[in-house]
Amino acid sequence: MRRRLTFLILGASLFAVPASAQTDCGWNPDYDGDNQVGVEDLLGLLGVFEEQDSDDDGIWDSQDDCIGVVDPCGVCNGTGLDEDLDGLCDDIDDCVGVYDECGVCNGPGPDVPVIENIEVFYDSAYIEAIDFWFVYEVGADTTFSFVCATPGCTDPEAANFNPDAVIDDGSCSYGPPECGGATTVTFDDYTYDLAAIGTQCWFAENLRTTTYANGDPIPGNLTNSEWTSTTSGAQATYNNSSTNLETYGRLYNWYAVDDSRGLCPSGWHVPTDAEWMTLEMELGMSSSEANDTGYRGTDEGKQLKASPQDSPSWNGYDSGDPLNSGFSALPGGLRSVSSFGDFSYEGYYGYWWSASPDGTSNAWSRRLNSGNDGVDRDYFNRRVGISVRCVRDE
Repeated sequence: MRRRLTFLILGASLFAVPASAQTDCGWNPDYDGDNQVGVEDLLGLLGVFEEQDSDDDGIWDSQDDCIGVVDPCGVCNGTGLDEDLDGLCDDIDDCVGVYDECGVCNGPGPDVPVIENIEVFYDSAYIEAIDFWFVYEVGADTTFSFVCATPGCTDPEAANFNPDAVIDDGSCSYGPPECGGATTVTFDDYTYDLAAIGTQCWFAENLRTTTYANGDPIPGNLTNSEWTSTTSGAQATYNNSSTNLETYGRLYNWYAVDDSRGLCPSGWHVPTDAEWMTLEMELGMSSSEANDTGYRGTDEGKQLKASPQDSPSWNGYDSGDPLNSGFSALPGGLRSVSSFGDFSYEGYYGYWWSASPDGTSNAWSRRLNSGNDGVDRDYFNRRVGISVRCVRDE
């Protein structure tokens, strides 16, 4: 708020002050001592009551938000700099200067030449003596433009080819496009092989993480009674054996699958019942069979199993056989509820959760059997511990 004072000055002064008056009063109105009381005296006397304008900005100090100068950062008497005058202090400005057309701060702009067209000009001469037209090049004209130095994969054969890239950054990937050009993915310090089947990309190994995707630990080493009674996420290794961990990964109850923190890495998830059906139908199962329960199909289970040549192995199609899907399923068994938390069926059955519940206490799953080439679709109690595969987000 500005306070302005207007004075009407008549003659040379407002009034004269006798010399004797200057000694009789408790205060001296002749502030500047020139024996005249004028505007300067009144302004000076106002300072006695703290009404002054120290920074000469036309605002009394008592009403001034800043007695001094506000710097470009909005700080009173601050020392901030704004060299490019964009209203941002240089210490918080992500570009002290100007972004070029390529989005580079103070960059040169498009400076990579790209040939757009080459025209070659020819002429000819007839040589009568040999009855021959001689054609020869007389010049050429090249049209080119300048583009931004965009890095990326420039190989059209690569899965992640970037048609806008003009500088190859070494990122070209030659895995299946369904897997984003990757052949492996690393999660919780372990690298999983991948398998592209139809439009889906799957882990080609059972999950073995001991943490949720956010890093929180998944409880393990539960006693049999703890395992059969918990309604929280839990994991176990078959028979608590490190050898079984290396071969089959870990077993998880469905509460871990359903936990909002996620079992799979970012960009991946535990497949739903419908996504398992998509996989089965890609391998040849009919839609009606896929929606049925029990063992279904013909050889879809055999297509999913690891081959006899794999290590570890199972009785699927041979390695290199076009019917071998690369899923590499193994008979990792389960940790039961009805048998008081015991481990069962390792080497004979493989079980995998879906993310789809069935009722209030069960969830849909898949089972493969050493003696059956089909795929069993059934439900399990959510406290049962079985294997988990991750599928890539679409």
